[in-house]
This record gives sequence, C-alpha cells and structure tokens, in this order.
Amino acid sequence: MTGTPAPRTRGRRAAVLLSLIPFLAGLTAAPGPVKAAACAVAVQTADLAVPLPRSARALAAGGPLRIVAIGSSSTAGAGASGPAHSYPARLAEHLGARYPGLALTVLNKGVNGETGPDMLKRFQRDVLDEAPDLVIWQVAANTVLRGDDPDAAEQVIRDGVRTLKAAGLDVVLMDLQYAPAMLAKPRHEEMEDRIARVAAAEEVGLFHRYAVMRQWVETRQAAMGDLVGPDGIHQNDFGYDCVARTLAASLHDALGLRTAGAVSARP
Repeated sequence: MTGTPAPRTRGRRAAVLLSLIPFLAGLTAAPGPVKAAACAVAVQTADLAVPLPRSARALAAGGPLRIVAIGSSSTAGAGASGPAHSYPARLAEHLGARYPGLALTVLNKGVNGETGPDMLKRFQRDVLDEAPDLVIWQVAANTVLRGDDPDAAEQVIRDGVRTLKAAGLDVVLMDLQYAPAMLAKPRHEEMEDRIARVAAAEEVGLFHRYAVMRQWVETRQAAMGDLVGPDGIHQNDFGYDCVARTLAASLHDALGLRTAGAVSARP
C-alpha cells in the first residue's frame, strides 16, 4: 500500500518540476529572433573572385566612394518592412561600420518587376549619370520566374556588363535568391550557371546570393522562413540584412586585393 510521501520527498519532486518549467516552456514557445551570427558563410562561398580597382583607389584616397545597386524587386526592397531594411540600405550601414568616417553613398536603383532589358534602358540615367565607382547588378530573377528565354537573358547580362566596364566602373553581379518560388522553376540552376559564365568571361565580380542563402538553410543557421517572406520569393528584414552583411564582408575582402593601379585598402 502506498502512503502519503514524506515532506522531504514532496520537496524534492517539487524542485524537479520547477527545474523543468523553462525546458517545457521552450518546447512550446514561438522561436525567438535569429541572431546575426546565423549570417556566417564559408569564405569561398562569399568570394567575389576579382579585385575592385576603381573602388580601391577611391577608398585609398579617403573617399568619396559611390555605389549603385541596380536590379528588380529584391533590390528595391519588396518584402522588407520599409526602405531602411532593403539590402542597399543595410549594405550602406554595414560598410559604414567597416570604414568609419568614409564618405560613402549606396544608391538604390531597384524597380519592382523589371528584367534585364528594362534595366539596360535606364543604365544611362540611373547608373552612368550617377558616376559611381562600383555597380552591383542584381539580375535574371524575373527571367526565371516568368520562364523567359535564358539565351537572350545571358546576352543582355553580357551586354550590360560590357557597357559598365567600358565606362571604367567596377562591376559585381548578384545572382538569384534561394527561395521556394525560385526553386520551383525548372531552369533556375541553368540561369545560375549562365550568370557565373558571364562573370568569369568578363572578369567581373559575382556575389553568390543563391549559394550563401542555401548554406544558411542547409547548415540550419536559419530556416527558409527566417530569410524569405510569406510570398515565397522576397527576403524579409532579416534576410536582406544577412545578404547585406555578407556582401559587405565580400566587398571588404575584394577591396583589399592588390591590383595594378590600385592600393590595398585597410580600414
């Protein structure tokens, strides 16, 4: 027959139950915000693979350093809670922290829904007339989403890169986002290869947005829902900030490369 537990036994059981409360609460509580440490990626994944001589000279001279970010909705900041959370705005913040005191401008020239040909039409007004040192061109996402001709898209990217290079500008291409709506398209990997082919042939930088986002998800640093909003394609505030933080580190490394006519930059 079981009797009433002794007072000391009841006390021990109560202490055990109290110690389990935080653990049990953690099983049912909603996940907290993902920390910035989740933005970490392997160095080779974020490597732009080329120096940025014009930007390095501007940096070595103490500035100003002007950057134009041109692209479609994921440059404009669709899915963010406001313009200050777009990737160009966050890039300015993260680069400013790396180079305090530098006169730095990052212009957001993203337009929702555009494809490569649309952007080429406004290169003169939105890029060349701004006299930047560096152009970050996010391109081809809408080409994949709409199922447009990849051959034509590749040629547009090549023509655009050559136009920017002819103007003496540093160029970094930004490839596709790793997001459910993009992954559902059968030719997204083909477009990734085409963008990389243009970057290699034209010897311009390539920021592997697709690869860095995939690495965050596959290594479980962040879930897809931590990076991408409810529409399944556009990044949210955290996703844009992570991209910008990684891009700032990639640019910092590229600016430190020694090239003919460029001085190694040291923050």
